[in-house]
Amino acid sequence: MNIHEYQAKELLRKFDISTPNGQIVESPEEAFFLTKSFGGTSILKAQVHAGGRGKAGGVKFARSPEEAKSLFNSIMGMTLISPQTGPQGKIVRKVYISDPVDIDREFYLSILVDRKTGRVAVIASREGGVEIEKVAHETPDKIMTFTIDPAVGLTDFQIRKLASLYGLDTPQVKSLKSFTSALYKLFLESDCSLVEINPLVVTKQGSLVALDAKISLDDNALGRHPDLLDYRDINEEVIEEIEASKYNLNFIKLNGSIGCMVNGAGLAMATMDIIHFYGSEPANFLDVGGGASENAVKNAFRIILQDPQVKAVLINIFGGIMRCDIVASGIVKAAQEIGMKVPVVVRLEGTNVDKGKEILKQSGLNLIVADNLRDAAEKAVAAAKATHD
Repeated sequence: MNIHEYQAKELLRKFDISTPNGQIVESPEEAFFLTKSFGGTSILKAQVHAGGRGKAGGVKFARSPEEAKSLFNSIMGMTLISPQTGPQGKIVRKVYISDPVDIDREFYLSILVDRKTGRVAVIASREGGVEIEKVAHETPDKIMTFTIDPAVGLTDFQIRKLASLYGLDTPQVKSLKSFTSALYKLFLESDCSLVEINPLVVTKQGSLVALDAKISLDDNALGRHPDLLDYRDINEEVIEEIEASKYNLNFIKLNGSIGCMVNGAGLAMATMDIIHFYGSEPANFLDVGGGASENAVKNAFRIILQDPQVKAVLINIFGGIMRCDIVASGIVKAAQEIGMKVPVVVRLEGTNVDKGKEILKQSGLNLIVADNLRDAAEKAVAAAKATHD
């Protein structure tokens, strides 16, 4: 679960991690008086779950309380469009106002789960406030990465390596140790999947401050953190993803034209790869899991068809615990109730596959049945192109 910057900073403060003063404001008048309390200047930030806010006009510097009032009106309610929002953008419903700090230098620091090593990894760069992917591609020597042994924790040696990368002096090394140790503690105790500080700044007074923060929480661990569940903002989530969660289904919105219903993450990856191989892109994928009911399959099919980008649907099911006849019955019932506005390609394999294919055949629906995954992908790509044309 992603959370907003202002929520991430609330979490940082709970772990005594230094970050500028700030709060959410709900009116131009609040923006005026808060900026006045900061000494007459402030930073106004659009609160959306996406990066690139500054370039998209969602981060502004106010040089006076009057300007803060005007900038609040320009940011609140705007449709912010960045590479991470997609062309549809995101509506700004919250504005955060922060007290400016005197910046001397900017760095990048993040802690995340490294699934390759099964450990927590640290990524750092002596260039902050920029796209870390661009730095990694163009100047990889400016980036340091290391993993943390869970039995040992973050070591003094690793902190000294960070300090050397950043070029910190001796007093600041002590501050860095306190900062990174607290950040690692936050990561573990809050069950995070990502904590990103960009930029981490050294002020002209020599202090280390988290100027911006991005935190993602592990959905599977939220049951241990009822307080963090309050951070959820469904306005920032895809409608179909919210709907799918009601039926214990996993839906991911993408940017292509072929809707995918699968069972299992591995099969989902293979399905999307082969769609790409044959010249198209997935519009989404919906994982019905290993033991979904007929009703769940029916709702999965309905949710996929709600996506206006979908020009064809590819249903790729390998029956193990999930029986092919259950899937077929769910597809037929959904198609009969909702109607099929786009071509539907079905590939079934595994438990009760013959019975499943017979149900599809006897349905009288214009379903395209495929013999294997390659056949299914070719037919889905062709059908989507024909519908689009």
